[in-house]
Amino acid sequence: MAPRVLLSGLALDQPMGGVVRHARELLPRAGRLLAQRGGSLAVLEGRGGLPLTLPPEVERVPCSVPAQPALVRASLETGSLRRALAGAAARGRAFDLVHTAHLPAPRSLPLPYTLLLHDLKSLRSAHEPLPRRLVAHTVVGRAVRGAALVITVSEALREEVLELSGIPPERVRVVPNAADHLTPLERAPQGDSPLVHVGHVERRKNLALLLHALARDPSLPRLVLAGAPKGREDMRLRDLAARLGVSARVEFVGLLDDAGLARLYARAACAIFPSWREGFGIPALEARLAGVPVAVSRSAALLEVAGGETPSFAPDDPAGCAAAIRAALATPREALARAAERARSFRWDDSAARRGEAWTAAAGSPAARRPGG
Repeated sequence: MAPRVLLSGLALDQPMGGVVRHARELLPRAGRLLAQRGGSLAVLEGRGGLPLTLPPEVERVPCSVPAQPALVRASLETGSLRRALAGAAARGRAFDLVHTAHLPAPRSLPLPYTLLLHDLKSLRSAHEPLPRRLVAHTVVGRAVRGAALVITVSEALREEVLELSGIPPERVRVVPNAADHLTPLERAPQGDSPLVHVGHVERRKNLALLLHALARDPSLPRLVLAGAPKGREDMRLRDLAARLGVSARVEFVGLLDDAGLARLYARAACAIFPSWREGFGIPALEARLAGVPVAVSRSAALLEVAGGETPSFAPDDPAGCAAAIRAALATPREALARAAERARSFRWDDSAARRGEAWTAAAGSPAARRPGG
């Protein structure tokens, strides 16, 4: 029988991006599968609610904990989870497992927990101050070692987790993301079709490299940046574009809905992803599904997701970036068709099934007999 799972959704109150996309697509599917197999899924939602629609099979458990600041959330989360667990037990509907996808992981729970990691940006990013990275190393290590099972979104991230933690390989499972939420339109690139980047406008996405590549190669297409800005990164990039003399070739279009994304990919000349680090890279898979030429930085996860034929570049090399864009623009039609076919093999239904299997395994594992945290 499938387990009853209480999922902490306290950090989901944020703009659309990989984390919210993952939750929006996977949680309804996983909840239905658990219900069909005799289990259930409940989501602890914080003060800001949830940016997704859940089916009747998935219970919402409201609480007043805010998503931000993270320290406040972390200080209140364990108490809210314990109250939700106790309430369910008192009603004769005790949970078997807690699931979290954010850090710090809750501690001192009466049940084991599973941990989903989207990336390790907090401890791997060179842009994070050293003291913060050292704290993150401790926080991530404690969470990983305390989990009954760790779930990662790519093989590349799984290898990072194993290297970091030294836990047995069988305690880390891969449940990949997918892209079949996107309904691609027929490709219609034109003479003025742009380069596109889809994702948050934030420092770790390394978007400054694209501006330097444009400055090095004036013949490259213009650039469209689609995504919600974080902090003041959009202003920093606008200032940099002005200094480099490429402002007229860079457009910020903000967050697009799925229909807008489909239109953007349909007319894009190339999709370019220069991140320093990624845990998966859903937009790269979306672009592949839409038949768009793609170039990526040599982040292991991006190379895994985009496929072996993808032109790539070092994330600190503007000339290499420009050359990779040129190579991507020349991608043969047959290679684009192969990449699109491969992208179609990533399905959210399959991901939900694998998540359900992971939760069932975690609830019945030896690690589940030592409550986590």
